[in-house]
Amino acid sequence: MSFRTRRIVEFRDTDAAGIVHFSAFFPWMESAEHEMLRSVGIPVLPDADHDQGLCVTWPRVNAACDYFNAARFEDWLDIEVAVDKIGRSSVQYSITFTRLDGASDQPTRIAKGSTVVVCCRLHSGGGLEKVDIPDAVRAKLESF
Repeated sequence: MSFRTRRIVEFRDTDAAGIVHFSAFFPWMESAEHEMLRSVGIPVLPDADHDQGLCVTWPRVNAACDYFNAARFEDWLDIEVAVDKIGRSSVQYSITFTRLDGASDQPTRIAKGSTVVVCCRLHSGGGLEKVDIPDAVRAKLESF
């Protein structure tokens, strides 16, 4: 199972040639991941009002993206987030970008990214401490 969402390419995401700039994919990957986390009740940032078992944050330790076809202004991109691996304190995601073209029902592969995030507690003053993924969070992530 994976999580799916859609985004429209904004003008600000394009370069002088009218093609999506490579750097635009990284915020989209993070945004889709956050949307997925919220969909199963995992807060993106710790909040004192949440159960302590869910009060973690997820800094990136790796991010990559391979590009296959161009996307342009006002294209609708389908974004699929899959959990590839859950470790003791880390999660590896794969993020696939596709576009449905009007002439066929087959999606065009645009890009494929990956991120690795580490489960951390956020201390007052901004310090981070790597921790094991809480069981309640792990169970929710395993649904993907």
